[in-house]
Amino acid sequence: MTKSVFPFFTVLLGSLILYTSCSNNDNDTTTTTDNDVAKTPVSAFDEFNKDAVTISFDGDEITIETNGMPNHTSPYWEETAPLYIAPVVAIAQTPGRIGDRNLTVTIPAAPEIAASSTATGLGPIGISVTGVPIFNDTEGPNRPIEEQIVETFDYAGAHNGPSGYHYHIESYDVPENTVLSHNDEKLVGIMADGFLIYGRKCNSLGDHPTNLDVSGGHISSTQHSDGEEFYHYHIINEFYLGSIIALFAGDLQGTPNSIM
Repeated sequence: MTKSVFPFFTVLLGSLILYTSCSNNDNDTTTTTDNDVAKTPVSAFDEFNKDAVTISFDGDEITIETNGMPNHTSPYWEETAPLYIAPVVAIAQTPGRIGDRNLTVTIPAAPEIAASSTATGLGPIGISVTGVPIFNDTEGPNRPIEEQIVETFDYAGAHNGPSGYHYHIESYDVPENTVLSHNDEKLVGIMADGFLIYGRKCNSLGDHPTNLDVSGGHISSTQHSDGEEFYHYHIINEFYLGSIIALFAGDLQGTPNSIM
């Protein structure tokens, strides 16, 4: 396959869907066998913010590069930036502003469920459709997200840190949110193991799925797969601290790749 770069790769690849087999994982609550097939529909990459994210295909690998700068408003932009707004939900703010950065991850074009799952660590564990990195449900070593931390999140579920602007939780249902998933089926991004992650609802059901594994994954079709079923994650429909929902709080079911 010739190498292609977003946004032109869909022209070269057409409606190609990449196939791989899934193996059974003891941590899954869904039923999988060696004959199950997980598919990564390349049309999902059309959802990514082309001003921040570059996606290239090279043989059996996909490389995703991002400058980490989202296409939505936030109080974490510089006050002179066009996308700056005053805080909508944040009571306090962490130091720093949204700025240009360079994050890259190379994932398999056909990700497989691993023999065992892998716990996520601090730092980026996925890349969102906006180009902003996805973090887990901790704020530091052995430090879960606390109410004091929640108060620093903007409506996008993000704040700034030593490594830059990043998402921890599902975005809020406010009029300012015109881009991000909130209790719907929108694509959220792609995790470090190469599996896509969607919002709380599943396109194949039109509702919250009930057959998710412990990481929020299952096998079904989505709006990107033309009826084909493949393994992917969802934001799990469980509230944390009474009012927020973590984007990803479980283990990665595939083999993670470093986001550098």
